[in-house]
Amino acid sequence: MTQLNFADPLDLPEELRMMRDQIRRFVENEVVPNGDAWEEAGKIPRSVFRKLGEMGMLGMRHPVDYGGTDLGPVASVLFAEELGRSTFGGVPASVVVHTDMSATHISRRGNEAQKQKYLPGAIAGEKIAAIAVTEPGAGSDVARLKTRAVREGDDFVINGSKIYITNGIYADFYIVAARTDPEAKGSRGISLFLVDKGTPGLVVGKKLRKHGDLCSDTAELFFEDLRVPAENLLGDLHKGFYAIMDNFQNERMVMAGFSIGASMKALEITLDHARSREVFNGTLWDLQATRQKLAMLATKVSAARALNFHCAYMEERGMDCIAEISQTKVLACEVHVEVVNACLQLHGGMGYMHGTTIERMVRDARLQTIGGGATEVMLEEIAKRM
Repeated sequence: MTQLNFADPLDLPEELRMMRDQIRRFVENEVVPNGDAWEEAGKIPRSVFRKLGEMGMLGMRHPVDYGGTDLGPVASVLFAEELGRSTFGGVPASVVVHTDMSATHISRRGNEAQKQKYLPGAIAGEKIAAIAVTEPGAGSDVARLKTRAVREGDDFVINGSKIYITNGIYADFYIVAARTDPEAKGSRGISLFLVDKGTPGLVVGKKLRKHGDLCSDTAELFFEDLRVPAENLLGDLHKGFYAIMDNFQNERMVMAGFSIGASMKALEITLDHARSREVFNGTLWDLQATRQKLAMLATKVSAARALNFHCAYMEERGMDCIAEISQTKVLACEVHVEVVNACLQLHGGMGYMHGTTIERMVRDARLQTIGGGATEVMLEEIAKRM
């Protein structure tokens, strides 16, 4: 298999190169041979999370005191790229929701008791995390959520519902966004809560069928007079919206990362196909239009990758990079869709057949311009800062 030379950042530490090589071997040995079976089952075995935990791959954004490695945003981006190269979009979807979209809220805003309770198990892969924000009437517009949490004595009572929750079926705990001040408008008055699987009043709905990412489980959640102790409040009361927006920056970088990884892999697969596919007394690669199409797509992927690493470095240094991260989310995910569609076209009828790698990658790619903030929402974030 051809491996294209997409240059790494010049100062990428050897530690991160070794980590990247380790996860690439894991993907080749554990994910690729089993991905079809996981798609059929509609889930990733819990043993995969445990193996990743044993390798130290689930703690890159968590403190060493709780079992993490605290390697930072660049490591997260590299990790997401390698998972994206697996060609099974549900794998990075489930794993990075756990590592970079859910448990990171605890590292960033949890108190000591919450960190001690949840982080060691999450980092070891023994407990799977999910983030429950999206509602039927509140997707990218988080400020519109209607799930309520009312203080009653030493508890909060939660009522409402969530939808499209990745890891929703198999998670062991959820970070739930709920409105705690009904009088507050828009983004004000939202808080986050830790809710354990099995808590009375938590109803996990049926597994939702999706267009792609078939090996990641997605569910509806219902809260019916669910009672959690006040100590399960995560972060400051009424400040949950700002916590969600803050963590979105990390989420969008890793989404861009696995879009970039998938794009690189799709180009490599298609380059091999083009060089071997005989047409018109030559190969597809002999046609100038084919070469130039793939060259342009590789250029766009390289540009998206450079921007994403730039964002990771800015984030690592605590710089304001909301505009840049919105740009990398738009660019990487839109290019991802463009790449896999072009690759399917170059595969011809074979690319359209269910069960082929490129056909699956086209289905999986489609979520990337929607999840984590739709392209249109990201463009508005960029425009606000122009």
